[in-house]
Amino acid sequence: MIRGLFRFLLNVLRMFVRALDLVVRGVFYALLIFGLGVLVSFFFHPEPEVQAGSALVLRPVGTIVEQAELEPPLALLRAGGAPAGQLRLADLVDAVRKARDDARIAALVIETDELVGGGFSKLAELRAAIADFKASGKPVLARGERFTQSQYYLASVADELHLSPDGFVLLRGLARYGTYFRDALDKLGVKVHVFRVGEYKSFSEPFTRSDMSDEDREATRDLLDGLWRFMRDDIAASRKLAPAAIDAHVNDIRGALAAAGGDAAKAALAAGLVDRFSTRDEWRARLIEAVGTDHEGKDVRTIEAEAYLALAADDTRHAAGSVAVIVAQGTIVDGAEPAGVVAGDTFARLIREAREDEDIKALVLRIDSPGGSAWASELIRRELELTRQAGKPVIASMSSVAASGGYWIATGADEIWAAPSTVTGSIGIFGLFPEFSEPLRRLGIGVDGVATAPLAGALDPRRPLDPAAAEAMQLGIEHGYRRFLEVVAQARKMTVAEVDAVARGRVWTGEAASGLGLVDKLGSLDDAIAAAAARAGLAEHQVVWPAAGESLEQRVLRRLLRTGEELGIDLAGRSAPAAPLAAAAAAADVERAARALLRWNDPRHHYLHCLCDAP
Repeated sequence: MIRGLFRFLLNVLRMFVRALDLVVRGVFYALLIFGLGVLVSFFFHPEPEVQAGSALVLRPVGTIVEQAELEPPLALLRAGGAPAGQLRLADLVDAVRKARDDARIAALVIETDELVGGGFSKLAELRAAIADFKASGKPVLARGERFTQSQYYLASVADELHLSPDGFVLLRGLARYGTYFRDALDKLGVKVHVFRVGEYKSFSEPFTRSDMSDEDREATRDLLDGLWRFMRDDIAASRKLAPAAIDAHVNDIRGALAAAGGDAAKAALAAGLVDRFSTRDEWRARLIEAVGTDHEGKDVRTIEAEAYLALAADDTRHAAGSVAVIVAQGTIVDGAEPAGVVAGDTFARLIREAREDEDIKALVLRIDSPGGSAWASELIRRELELTRQAGKPVIASMSSVAASGGYWIATGADEIWAAPSTVTGSIGIFGLFPEFSEPLRRLGIGVDGVATAPLAGALDPRRPLDPAAAEAMQLGIEHGYRRFLEVVAQARKMTVAEVDAVARGRVWTGEAASGLGLVDKLGSLDDAIAAAAARAGLAEHQVVWPAAGESLEQRVLRRLLRTGEELGIDLAGRSAPAAPLAAAAAAADVERAARALLRWNDPRHHYLHCLCDAP
């Protein structure tokens, strides 16, 4: 009886093992066949072609950045080769510029539904390239299922702007609201000691106040008013509207919706923000009408920007001299880091290598950073200074943000270029020291000991901050501020008093900074590159982009993912819908902010950082 039971169980187990073996073998062979197919397509897949009369399609997915961040290989599989979709501004601008002069490209198509944003000045630079495309006489058509403010700003440059009949245009102006922790910290007994110079240096205020200071309110209002004026005027000019009409629509959206019976799409049409409505099939028919169909007569005759740029790159002629563009994107930190932050040691090495490369005749530092470590900022500035002393011109080109430490490193250049809407300035310095002695006391935890000197153990957050140590830290901060003023004064040929009058932590637009003498010229990255080439005496030049190294695994995975996309296979799940809850997005923002704070590693705890992310 028992033997029979065991025999039955053994037979069941054998059947289970055989079934499992079949499943494993099936999965293995399926993966093997798929892998061989991908490898074959990797090496032998047909290249796309540019048919005569094609439309170039700009369909940005994610955020427009100066430099896509590198990720570990497994993260690349999850994120399609770059975190949450990242597109280099230079690639998009390059594709539009090349298409302008390409006889095979008859039109430009913009679809913004998956564009997240990327900073006002980046969108403005791409928009300017599209306007230049329009000036060549080629039409630009754009459509959105709906338009956020960033999406609409980019799409509004088109000759013909379509909106879904059930869509909307969300123009809402600009705002900056901060979270202030003073009351909560007081309840917890946590003290945050702040050491700063400059009444406009507001980075530390969330820890020391329960509301916005009058100085920060004044500076922020001036900044946002200036940025909104740029955006509003650009939209009004493209849509052939009066700026006052844009303001009226934004300031009385309730009235606009009431007049349209609550229909946001009709309200946008009535305000002149769009030209017409179209469903997806109607949009496809309009594109076929504009550029026709492909050889097979099935699809619209188009080519995606990424594929077009890869083909156009094959035709690039190599000049004798190069201009190197090094991108400083993110928080400035000490040490060595991959792309995504501005690491002092990493950037010093990149600049030094460019200086020692005989083929590189000039250097452009493209800055998109709110600052960070004072130590690392000076390390980078010094390397730029040495590059100039070696006879190679250096141009600083400001992107969306080049403030505080971002401005410090710009002073190492021969010239500083900015976009009118760049957020810059914030010449100031601060230090923070949290003290947890009171929360520990409330928990019944005592801290005691001995020291051989007054400062030994003085910066222990478990103990009250010694007044002498606090005074010493403030003296160090004040010295750092004077050093900042001297660096700027020397670079800008101003007196220290003249710099101090426009400094003290205040933030300016690029246009305002130009009028104050903090910026030399207003223009795009292309303008800065041309200026660097001219200073180097280059009649022709090519552009190279030195960056932190990319591993073999990352390069292979990136290529495989791109091949999968060309075959219509979404290996990375980039088309997966975003989290529906705002709380999830807020949690992600908190996580990113926490990671950024953990990277603050200045050896003296002196920071040149601006609370001024570009809208």
